[in-house]
Amino acid sequence: MDLSIKGVPEKQVEKLRARAKAHHRSLQGELRALIEAATTPMPRRLSVDEIAAKVGKLGLTRRNEAVRLIREDRDR
Repeated sequence: MDLSIKGVPEKQVEKLRARAKAHHRSLQGELRALIEAATTPMPRRLSVDEIAAKVGKLGLTRRNEAVRLIREDRDR
């Protein structure tokens, strides 16, 4: 399907061209990427209770234990 947008301010077009260049795409490719991003469903965000339950499963009792786990994971 072909789309057409008329009357786009030159300043916005310049910003889109710069964005396309930064992503190594044509203006057309950048517009398609923006449309794809805008129409792709976002992953569901976890609630505070869900995050707390996941953290609880780690069995951490002190804050420094979490720091230790994060550092070990980074070192892998």
